[in-house]
Amino acid sequence: MIFAAGMGTRLKPLTDVIPKAMVPVGDRPLLQIVIERLVDAGVTHFIVNVHHHAGQIRNFITLYQKANPHLTFIISDETDRLLETGGGVRKAAGLFCPDLPVLIHNCDILSNLDIASVYNAPQYDATLVVSERKTQRYLLFDDEMRLVGWTNVATGEVRSPYRDIDPKRCLMYAFSGIHVLSQSLINAMQSCPERFPIIDFYLDHCDKFDIRGKAVSNLQLLDVGKLDTLAQAEQQVLFDQVEE
Repeated sequence: MIFAAGMGTRLKPLTDVIPKAMVPVGDRPLLQIVIERLVDAGVTHFIVNVHHHAGQIRNFITLYQKANPHLTFIISDETDRLLETGGGVRKAAGLFCPDLPVLIHNCDILSNLDIASVYNAPQYDATLVVSERKTQRYLLFDDEMRLVGWTNVATGEVRSPYRDIDPKRCLMYAFSGIHVLSQSLINAMQSCPERFPIIDFYLDHCDKFDIRGKAVSNLQLLDVGKLDTLAQAEQQVLFDQVEE
């Protein structure tokens, strides 16, 4: 599933007239770059959620599928209401292939990740691709890379279902926006509100489900969600694939 429903507010004024997923990087829109990276990893079945300027994404997918008839695309329509990341997965649950884990990929994330190796690795209830990228907000993991919480190092805020958790005793990693979900975890989302962030769901349920981080060394990742990183992406040579 590719998250393509966001408003793209950090990319204004570009996103006043086009959706974030259609913002060009070089000669291709972000959505096409992500699709082609996933196709290279063996993906043939895509769910794409839409909201902001949804018609432009629909038109692109129609044309792209005609040119690539071996691929399947299904639109998860959120035009009536933007459901955030967790709500988007919850709404699309019936569109996924039964009994198979689901790879989730943000449309504005470009990386050199070996996607196939992540998807084909031993599966947990969820596997979150993480890195040592510097940020203010980190996911917290125990020594076995089980998710146990979240912290904002700038404010000292901590979120966790575990009482008295000490972030200094945890492994701290930045989330990449790429994750693999089991059907059991997706089924558990059906009791959630219609609209919710998926990270909130992970943090509220990490004591009930086996949610693990997968740290990838030498991960090159670019969040093309704002104008300065968009300019950087346009100058970026194609990422070389890294070994896991």
